[in-house]
Amino acid sequence: MRAGIVVPAHNEERYLGACLRSAELTGARIIVVADACSDGTLAVARAFGATVIETDARNVGVARDLGVTALIRQGADWIATTDADTLVPPCWLLSQLRYAEEGWHAVAGSVTITDWTEHPTWRARLWAGRYPEPGLHGANLGFTAAAYQAAGGFPPLRTGEDRAFVHALEAAGGRVLRTSSVNVVTSARRHYRAPRGFGHLLASLTPSTPPTTVHE
Repeated sequence: MRAGIVVPAHNEERYLGACLRSAELTGARIIVVADACSDGTLAVARAFGATVIETDARNVGVARDLGVTALIRQGADWIATTDADTLVPPCWLLSQLRYAEEGWHAVAGSVTITDWTEHPTWRARLWAGRYPEPGLHGANLGFTAAAYQAAGGFPPLRTGEDRAFVHALEAAGGRVLRTSSVNVVTSARRHYRAPRGFGHLLASLTPSTPPTTVHE
């Protein structure tokens, strides 16, 4: 399978370099969708040789879709998405492709948080106990081009585009594997980008917070 990676980014010059440094080890083509960026995000992406698509949508669903659509037009059979504040392992794509060979149309992996310094010490324990993996994260998702098109792609949502897409894919008869065997490391920063997304969930997590769906 010909595979590619999509990274949406809104003012991510601080984190993007580390993300791309990890992603380039997969050997796949990388598209960074720079959404309404006013910092050095574009320069960082180009320095790593990533293809850059610019948009002013201020919408992660639109950004992901632009990148995925571009890769499909270029002949990609499998597309993986991650986030600009996330590190993927060198075996990330290979692991997804092995599951694709077994007949899965999409793979939803888990996320690990290794740096909780911006949060109270109790929050990491509360997160681990309340939200067992794998969850559903745009930072760790892969799928076939055919499945993406059959499900209608990522909807233009500022938050929850990952969950909406996967649910549409399953409704269309797609086989989605949720697994902790495909894992990435993501940020627990308090200055998050997606409104009411993963960062918001972490920041608002308290002992009295009722559990909710985990996504980015």
